[in-house]
Amino acid sequence: MEERKYNEAEDIYSKILRAGRRTYFFDVRSTKAGDYYLTISESKKFTNEDGSFYFKKHKIYLYKEDFEGFNELLKEMTKYIIDEKGLEVISERHQKDFVKEDHKTKSNEDNTESKENFTDVDFDDI
Repeated sequence: MEERKYNEAEDIYSKILRAGRRTYFFDVRSTKAGDYYLTISESKKFTNEDGSFYFKKHKIYLYKEDFEGFNELLKEMTKYIIDEKGLEVISERHQKDFVKEDHKTKSNEDNTESKENFTDVDFDDI
């Protein structure tokens, strides 16, 4: 995580978390009344067909009165995910040896007997 320079007058304190194509920004900002709140922004990089890129951004605003409930639910949900699935990332993108199940092949294997009874045509011959 890295700190960010204060670009806007309302920014008080900022940290950045770079995570692959995603970047998360945690910014403490000031309200007009002088109180603080937190913004959490996700910026995700996408590439156009011509090689140029663009970012999609999403932001949530978190106010002090919601900190306790938000923090409790975040801890509960992250603990649940880790307890259920562990820390290892499970996805096609993160596993080089991931083999995507071919639903056509699987259904063909499961229904071989019923197909043979249905028709004598070998679809490889077509």
